[in-house]
Amino acid sequence: MTTFLQLHLLTAYPPSNLNRDDTGRPKTARMGGFERLRVSSQSLKRAWRTSDTFSSSLAGEIGTRTRRIGRDYVYDPMVKAGIAEKLAMSAAGKIAERFGKLKSDKNAKNPLSNLDIEQLVHISHHEKELIEQLVATLIAEKREPNDDELNLLRKQDRSVDIALFGRMLASEPGFNVEAACQVAHALGVSAVTVEDDFFTAVDDLNKKEEDAGSAHMGEQGFASALFYTYICISRDLLLENLGGDEELMKRTLAALAKTALTVSPGGKQNSFASRAYATYALAESGDKQPRSLSVAFFQPVRGDNQVQQAIERLEQQCLRFDDAYGECAQSRYVLNVEPVKSELVKETGSLSGLLDFICQ
Repeated sequence: MTTFLQLHLLTAYPPSNLNRDDTGRPKTARMGGFERLRVSSQSLKRAWRTSDTFSSSLAGEIGTRTRRIGRDYVYDPMVKAGIAEKLAMSAAGKIAERFGKLKSDKNAKNPLSNLDIEQLVHISHHEKELIEQLVATLIAEKREPNDDELNLLRKQDRSVDIALFGRMLASEPGFNVEAACQVAHALGVSAVTVEDDFFTAVDDLNKKEEDAGSAHMGEQGFASALFYTYICISRDLLLENLGGDEELMKRTLAALAKTALTVSPGGKQNSFASRAYATYALAESGDKQPRSLSVAFFQPVRGDNQVQQAIERLEQQCLRFDDAYGECAQSRYVLNVEPVKSELVKETGSLSGLLDFICQ
């Protein structure tokens, strides 16, 4: 049977604009009839995947999402090595086509943009190394790649971020990867009203003799919330995606958990410095069908001590599911910064203890 690891996080953010919509305002969603602050799962996963915390834990095992394979990995190094631009252009196009359909804009201002593929593709670090090796050979022999060399560029070996979050290649479905990790949109546990911050910028050289006004005026939306984040990982699928490398799987789980608890989305951080650690984390392991605990917050949390209320609601909802369906997890671990006694475990622990639990 499949073994699942589930993480339930509560993270409090001060006034912030972590994840903006098309108008520049914080993203929201309606739940239980009330407006809630929201951070999309795409925003969360990118913040985690590109963070120093994640990359330092898994150095050399992380892939790259790009459309610029032909331009950056092939054309530029070949031209810098003295290869004729026409030959470099042809080689770059052939290699890039192995990963997706090339752009074909006849009116492009920069002809090199037609070396880009139309859609972002997630390539593994193994595939990047193969491209670099092939380019080195082409430079040394001053030629284009042949079909046999192009066919060797695609590898089943997967980087950890591809193993976690998956990959879809419409051009070559055989290289698609089913994501082992599912991430819900983070939602505020209380109702929210997005506010507007009116701001001005002053010209330092303005002597106020002719104009005492500001040089620029604007406004930006912001709001504050305690977010509930739910993450579900299939340990078996992650292990399969990583080619059966159990040690790498454990490192990946630990890196993801540490990152999810400590790394914030980067939206408007320079304006709000809204960095936060998770106040509460519940980790569950077992082979029962996973379930989110978001129903605990369909009725928004109200009152003065919303963090404590949210923790109590989450744990009570967990116990109610246990009462109705039987034990929903074989083992649990709780990290709790608040001075609230847990109803799920005898003692709450630390980040290091949580990571040890996850890697068991």
